[in-house]
Amino acid sequence: MLTTACVALCCLATVLGFAAGRRSFPGPRRAAGRPRPRRADEATYAALHLAAMAAPALRAGLDRDSARKAVRHLRALLGTHAVAITSTEAALAWDGPCTDDVLTYARAALAAGQAQVFAGEPHGAVAVPLTVDGTVVGALAAFDDELSAGLVRTVTEVAGWVSGQLELAELDASRRRALEAEMRALRAQISPHFVYNALTTIASFVRTDPQRARELLLDFADFSRYALRRAHDFTTLADELTCVDRYLLLERARFGDKLRFSMQVAPEVLPVPVPFLCLQPLVENAIKHGMRGRRGGGEVRVVVRDAGPEAHITVEDDGAGMDPERARRVLDENPAREGNGIGLANVDLRMRQIYGDSYGLVVETALGIGTKVRLRVPKTQLGSL
Repeated sequence: MLTTACVALCCLATVLGFAAGRRSFPGPRRAAGRPRPRRADEATYAALHLAAMAAPALRAGLDRDSARKAVRHLRALLGTHAVAITSTEAALAWDGPCTDDVLTYARAALAAGQAQVFAGEPHGAVAVPLTVDGTVVGALAAFDDELSAGLVRTVTEVAGWVSGQLELAELDASRRRALEAEMRALRAQISPHFVYNALTTIASFVRTDPQRARELLLDFADFSRYALRRAHDFTTLADELTCVDRYLLLERARFGDKLRFSMQVAPEVLPVPVPFLCLQPLVENAIKHGMRGRRGGGEVRVVVRDAGPEAHITVEDDGAGMDPERARRVLDENPAREGNGIGLANVDLRMRQIYGDSYGLVVETALGIGTKVRLRVPKTQLGSL
C-alpha cells in the first residue's frame, strides 16, 4: 500500500508541473496584506484539490457510478477538451464531447499495454491503460486539439494515479473479504463443549421440569440463531448483550447457584455498533476460568459504561486468576489453532484489525485475584450493520 501511495504522489507531482504550464487554475483568495501567490502555487493547489475530489469515487472501484463521479474532475485536472473512462468492455463515463471511437482507442491501448496516440479532426486522443495489481481493467482517454509530448506524459501519469486509487480500492475490498471469511470461520468455532453441555443440561430437565426444559431450549435456539446467522461485520451492543444474556441463562442452568452473574449497562450505549460476537467469548472465558476448581462457585460481572466518544466494557471474574505473563501468551496465541475456540486472542485480533492497535484487549490479572478484561469500542461506526 505504501508503494501505491508513493507512485500516486509521483504521478501527481508530474501532473502539477504540466498543469502549471498548460493552464491557470483559480486559486484561493489572497488575504489582505499578504503577497500574491505564484501562479505555480495556484496550479498546485487546484490540481491537488481536483485529485482529492476524484479520489473518493475511485476508491470505490471501477464501475459506471464511480467513473461518472470522477471523470469531470479528471477532465478539469487535465484541462483537455474531453475525458473518458472505459472498462475492458465498454465506455463507462465521459465528460465533454467524445468521439464514437473512444472504445476503439481504449482497446488499442489495452492491447498494446501502454499509451497510444490517435490523430483526428477536430480532436485527437491519448488513451492509456488502467491497471490493478498488474491486470488491465480499463483505460483513460483524453481528447484535445493539441497533442503534445507533454500531454501524453501527463495523461499517462494521471492514468497511473487513477490506477493507484483503484488498487487501493481493491486492497480495501480484499480486507473486507478477509474479514467476512474470518466471520464465517468465527461462527464455525462456537465451542462444541458448550453445545454439548447445553443440550445435556436441557435433556436433564426434560422429565423433571418439562417447562424449564422448553424455556432453555428456546434460549439455546435464540443463541444459536444469533451466533450462526449470516451477519455483517457489526451488530448493536444491545443485540450482543442479548446474546450474552441467553448464554448466561444456559450456563446458569448448568452450574446452578454456583454461578453468580450481574450485568450493569448504561442504556445510552445500547445502539452503539460493535464487532459481531465480541462479548460472548469474553464471558465464556470468564466462566471457564472463574469456575475452574472453585467448589463454592464463582461470580462473573459485566459492566458497560458510557465514556463520551467510546463505550467501555469490562468482563470480570473472581476466579483463581493467572500469571500476567501467561495472560500475555494467551493474547499472542494463534486464534485459528484447533482447540482455541472463540478465545481472547480472536477478539483481540479483530479489535486491532478494525479499530487499530490501541483498541486491543487489556487483561488485568494475577494469581489469586481473578481476571478483568477491558474492551473499548468507539461510537463511530466503521462498517455497515
